Parts: sequence; structure tokens; C-alpha cells
Amino acid sequence: MVNIIKTIPLQESKSGHISVATLSNPYGMGSDDVVSIGVCLKNNTPEWKVHIPYESLDELIKTLEQLKNKG
Repeated sequence: MVNIIKTIPLQESKSGHISVATLSNPYGMGSDDVVSIGVCLKNNTPEWKVHIPYESLDELIKTLEQLKNKG
């Protein structure tokens, strides 16, 4: 089951966006839930997506904040 949490406009794109969602049982019944981040360039079908285990979120957020502060 996909639960879209937020859709963020993709800068420098006419209709692209980034979608952040939670995904239940992504690899079959009993698999751990993940956060799914998708990039849609033209429509609502992601051209790229990544599944991030909840246990990895803290380190990912820390790394993204470091990148943001460098920019």
C-alpha cells in the first residue's frame, strides 16, 4: 500500500515533482515498510525511485542537511 505524504515541485521543471511516500510490504507480505522517494519529470509515473528503510532515515537526513549547508 502506498501512502503519499508530500509532493514537492521539481525546480527548473515545468511539470515535474518529487513524491515522498510510505510503502507497506514493498517486497511481499511480511517485508519491512520503507519510505519511497520518486522523481516524476513529465507525469505521475516516477522515472526514478528509491526505497529507504526507516532504520536508515536518520543518517540520510544528516547527510542531506550537510549537503544543504554546503550549498
